[in-house]
Amino acid sequence: MANLIVDERDQKFVLFEMLEAQKLCEFPKFSDFSCDMFEMILNEAQKFAVEEIFPTLEESDKQGCKLTNGQVHVPECFHRIYKLFCEAGWNCISSPPEFGGQGLPFIMRIAAHEWFTHNFAFASYPGLGEGAAHLIHVYGTEEQKQRYLPKMTAGQWGGSMCLTEPGAGTDVGNLSTKAVRQPDGTFRIKGTKMFITGGDQDLTENIIHPVLARIEGDPAGTKGISIFIVPKFLVNGDGTLGRRNDFEIGKIEEKMGIHGSATCLINFGDNGDCYAELLGEERQGMKIMFQMMNEARIATGLQGVTSASIAYLHALQYTKERLQGSSLMEFKNPEAPRVAIIEHPDVRRMLLWMKSNVESMRALMLYATLCGDIAMNTADEAEKDKRLGIFEVLTPIIKAYCTDIGFRVTETAMQCYGGYGYCSEYPVEQFLRDEKIASIYEGTNGIQALDLIGRKLGMKKGAYFMHLLGEMNAAVASAKEIPGLKDLAEEVQKGAGALAEMGLYFASCGKAGKFLIPVGNAYPFLMMMGKIVSAWMLLWQAEVAYKKLSLLTQEKGVDITDQASLNALAKESKDIAFYDGKLKAARYFIKNVLPEIDGTIRAIRSEDLSIMEIANESFAS
Repeated sequence: MANLIVDERDQKFVLFEMLEAQKLCEFPKFSDFSCDMFEMILNEAQKFAVEEIFPTLEESDKQGCKLTNGQVHVPECFHRIYKLFCEAGWNCISSPPEFGGQGLPFIMRIAAHEWFTHNFAFASYPGLGEGAAHLIHVYGTEEQKQRYLPKMTAGQWGGSMCLTEPGAGTDVGNLSTKAVRQPDGTFRIKGTKMFITGGDQDLTENIIHPVLARIEGDPAGTKGISIFIVPKFLVNGDGTLGRRNDFEIGKIEEKMGIHGSATCLINFGDNGDCYAELLGEERQGMKIMFQMMNEARIATGLQGVTSASIAYLHALQYTKERLQGSSLMEFKNPEAPRVAIIEHPDVRRMLLWMKSNVESMRALMLYATLCGDIAMNTADEAEKDKRLGIFEVLTPIIKAYCTDIGFRVTETAMQCYGGYGYCSEYPVEQFLRDEKIASIYEGTNGIQALDLIGRKLGMKKGAYFMHLLGEMNAAVASAKEIPGLKDLAEEVQKGAGALAEMGLYFASCGKAGKFLIPVGNAYPFLMMMGKIVSAWMLLWQAEVAYKKLSLLTQEKGVDITDQASLNALAKESKDIAFYDGKLKAARYFIKNVLPEIDGTIRAIRSEDLSIMEIANESFAS
């Protein structure tokens, strides 16, 4: 198939023209890499995604997972591509070289995996193994690293993340799984975990489960939680596999989408002999698990971006091919020829809305991960703190905003298809079903909003939030110097100012004892902030594109403000079409989507608390 997964031109524009990610090669850790190598990696990722992963999307959805005699069997089509995936090293692209990884920057891991995550059911298996391995790499003992990491990094062994219980989902501190200390220093686990993605599978010979539990006698709440390594098969001293550990897969959940992903209920220690090793220090389980949770939140945000990308590109192709109705200029002429529906204004509105959202979310995702790479590698402590802080503040935005907007893009893509989109004849209905879960798992989007206002805005006494605003204002100041972008820069500046004012307003509410105002409006505020940050990303891109387009039009002897000439040149030059598309996406979003924040601000400042004042009995008779 042709590539309808990721706009490769846009991805490389963001990476190398906007963010200049190739400058990471100046750090000693990445000195063996180059921009050419980065581009080669992305080209190979595209090839693998188009030729191997996308063709399994529909088949894996129809086949799903099966539980037979306590063993989960994933879709058969996953076995071949999992083997190829690991052989190519896609599962360990940014893992440490000392354990078999490739040691690439995290931004390149995210960019490569943007090609794969459209089939999240498949991508979740190697992704969880990678995340569990990273947890052991950071917090494990040297013995644990040597025992588990080489085979986890190679993809021979998988992983999962076992947090949720029937009575303790978001309220993790209420978990009841217990760990019993043994004379030899190991533990025995007993309890039930549910909604465990990749809780079992037949792709790898072993699965290493990080499991949250409370050691007998430790205090209630999150402060008393520890984390344990619980292997499916125990590992002997010589590295061979021993007995099957004492836990069982109770069932696989029947879900709306991602049918190829095994979402399991796991019963640990029904026979009292579920072996476990402590990971890190006792009663530090939540702190340790948060590393994997934050990585999973970025991965879930990426799921939103990739779902939106593939849905938009498929809808765009369909609107170019589907003939229906006459041109608006000839709508009264019954003999007028039928035109492709991309010619109709409302379809163009939907397409440009999708385009601007996809491109801003992609930039946001890659910008945040670049901040993480810089923070982890710079010797400048002030720069490290700044970049790490921006990454922290943006994490709940990436998880919540990108997954909710990602779903809305898939929904809008379906609308472009009309009735066909609602039928399984076209893949857009699966894109929509597979994406919906992203706003729910890894901490619901409402929880992300509470994390944003309750923790992230106030980190370092608000310094991290101010660092983010500083970056936005710098981009605004730069764009103001360009006549064609001055009006857009002013609109983004208003948005950044409104964001700062809302932060101060929430702080004043807290001091006045009106804490329900920020809490009750946490989600609207997060979505408002997501739109402002997205407008900043698009303005930044527009400045880069404007400068490139100016050079191209000068070569052609055309005024950059002459839209008719630009449109004519766009038919001949892909670069002119691309850069002008960047300008139009930024202008559309900033002029049509960004103003939506005004209504959100008015609603929040009204201090209406109907959501809390209404009696439970009054919601329905």
